[in-house]
Amino acid sequence: MTAPLYLDHLASTPLDPEVLDAMRPWLDPAAVGNPHAARHRPGWRAAEAIDAARAEVAALIGARPGEILFTGGATEANNLALLGGTPEGWPVIASAIEHPSVLACLPELAARGHRTATLPIGPDGTADLDALKSLLGGRPALVSLMAANNEIGTVQPLAEAARICAETGALLHTDAVQILSTGAIDVRVLDLAFLSLSGHKLYGPMGIGALFVREGTALRPLLHGGGQQEGRRAGTLPTALCVGLGTACRIARQRRTADARRLTALRERLFGAEQQALPGLRRNGSKDHGLPRCLNVSLAGPDAADLLLDLPDPALSTGSACSTGSPEPSHVLRAIGLSPEEAYGSLRFGLGRGTSEADVDRAAARLAEAVRARGRG
Repeated sequence: MTAPLYLDHLASTPLDPEVLDAMRPWLDPAAVGNPHAARHRPGWRAAEAIDAARAEVAALIGARPGEILFTGGATEANNLALLGGTPEGWPVIASAIEHPSVLACLPELAARGHRTATLPIGPDGTADLDALKSLLGGRPALVSLMAANNEIGTVQPLAEAARICAETGALLHTDAVQILSTGAIDVRVLDLAFLSLSGHKLYGPMGIGALFVREGTALRPLLHGGGQQEGRRAGTLPTALCVGLGTACRIARQRRTADARRLTALRERLFGAEQQALPGLRRNGSKDHGLPRCLNVSLAGPDAADLLLDLPDPALSTGSACSTGSPEPSHVLRAIGLSPEEAYGSLRFGLGRGTSEADVDRAAARLAEAVRARGRG
């Protein structure tokens, strides 16, 4: 049998074998030890492993180890940044295509008395920075702008947004979950206040993420009951998961440039083959400023969710895994101007380290076959 073709790497990446090897000793019963137990050797060993992992996470983004908080994932990190990092009385601005874990914070912030606003997006998914200047109005605010979108792959002009925020003293948060396996972000250069990341989008384990908090930036904890991580995020840290995330960050730092080059070529090969077979196809998002591993396309006619029933291979998505089950069309595709029908007819291809030329050729052929078969039906 031919192995199933996995092209949903934007939803989750496979665990890198080197990451698994690094985690394995900490899953052994002999590795028992609470990293916060400071009075015996097993606790010290676990704490040392977590400190080393924290340093690797920091190195990936140009931060200091003390600025990294481990979390249960990027959803928690985003919530902590917005709900815990917005100063009293400050407005909050988030782009219209942020992850649901950011946008869902806005009603809660509004209930707490914060003025909230949504930053509009252009047709290719790029944030409107003139609108950002207008929304700031010369006053400080917390601004949340993702580094790269998880559905259409558009990479945002973070450097320009950071300069605008600096002019008013605004705090800038970025959800960097999707970009870090193929792109570099330096929190010092951008003067970011907060950055969120996730293990399972970096070929690391599920259930672990991190939040960068710039030194000196106030943060109110969301979880209470323990003094772990300097009282900013309570809860016993999972040593194996932290080690896995640290290893994944080290590997990403070593290979992201080569991976970006190879995946960009594969993405364009895939789009070219699809376009040749299905002339009505259109690309969503920016070609010139897009994630190397992301291709989002709209099909002329069929509903993508129905089409996936005919496409058990390859494994694809119609959008964000965190929005699966919602009857509404993608808020990202609607924000860039697609009609509900066009949004429902869109597919997302997520390429990864294991994806080959043969894989993208097979995916394009299978898609064309399924569309034609549905047309004949």
